Amino acid sequence: MAEKTAHSTDDGVGSGPRPAPEQSAQVTLSNEPGSFAWSVLAERHPALIQQVRDAFPYGPDQHEALDALLDANNNGVIEPLAPSEPDHEQWSAWGREFFGRSWFDAPFLWAESYFYRRLLGATGYFGTGPWRGVDPFAPFKRAELRGTAVDEELRALDALADVPADERATALLHASVWGNRADLGFRVTKGDAAPGTAADDLAADDSPLLWQLLPAGAGATVAVVADNAGRELIPDLILIDHLLRDRHAERIVLHVKPYPYYVSDAMTADVADCLRRLVKAPGEAGRIGSRLWDAMATGRLEVRAHPFFCAPLPYEEMPGDLRAEFAAATVTILKGDLNYRRLVGDRTWHATTPFADRTAYFPGAVAVLRTLKSDVVVGLEQKTLDALERSGAAWRTSGTQALIQVRGETGPPR
Repeated sequence: MAEKTAHSTDDGVGSGPRPAPEQSAQVTLSNEPGSFAWSVLAERHPALIQQVRDAFPYGPDQHEALDALLDANNNGVIEPLAPSEPDHEQWSAWGREFFGRSWFDAPFLWAESYFYRRLLGATGYFGTGPWRGVDPFAPFKRAELRGTAVDEELRALDALADVPADERATALLHASVWGNRADLGFRVTKGDAAPGTAADDLAADDSPLLWQLLPAGAGATVAVVADNAGRELIPDLILIDHLLRDRHAERIVLHVKPYPYYVSDAMTADVADCLRRLVKAPGEAGRIGSRLWDAMATGRLEVRAHPFFCAPLPYEEMPGDLRAEFAAATVTILKGDLNYRRLVGDRTWHATTPFADRTAYFPGAVAVLRTLKSDVVVGLEQKTLDALERSGAAWRTSGTQALIQVRGETGPPR
């Protein structure tokens, strides 16, 4: 394992997106007041603790633990899990360089991941009591899934049913990209983003290469690594149906989280909820849901939940079994912001750093569908970067820009 990749830091480096050559790009920290990473720890995490507290009739033990987590997040230092916790040894290894530091002085990716692990511990998710296995984010996910916005989006599918296949493919791909705006964690402290048309707001668009990798009838196996549940997972599932129905893929493996993570991240239960929502919908949405339900029954669509998807590590440190799965896929499609940070490395890369360089280690063709909601970005053309910088907008973090980036060639053997 290349442990130094994830755990090496440089003291005194802020987290702002400033130009840096590849060899000196610094790990993103959260200790620069006003930076995006700082705002997540200082603003989003306290707000989330309150939301979780309000969502369930927790008892005194949970309230006390949530109070302690809030105090540690705001004023304290990072402490290891209790020895009685089932994953104590694993997190002790991952965090040995960071325990005793302020949360703001640990790498942003690691600190965020550990915060969510501690939040689950505070609510009793991993305990032996009655709150064991109760998803603290489930009320937010289910409320969104029942919302009128989902009704409107599903009705819109009727208009796509009879359009030419290439136009439908583009529309469904863009819907999957922009579905990433539905991230509930993103909306804890911000309102809905309001981008223009999908085509206008794609800072990079390698979709022609993606379709070249997936010609109809080629018998492809596609791995899809999900991000959020609800309004993001539904368009992902609809895109999966298109790939299967039009034979761009013969088999799809949908990778989800093994337990709650980052507020709205999708688990198997969320896949089931979304499929039920589709099946019960009228019109084309219901037909899509029925096809996907059948695809699950026949094995053409399979759901997996590898523990690495809840690890605070970059994909460069993925274990051998997951590496073998991705190597066997025709292409792996990674959804969302967190997967992007883990794929390219959560560092201060210059935005024109080639995407192919940052993903050369990946064991096969890889594509990302991502709405920008954090500072990290690579693979932009200089003219695109110049135009975005001139706009004066917070384009890296506001969710108003998106990426479809693809590296088609197989990475080097490891």
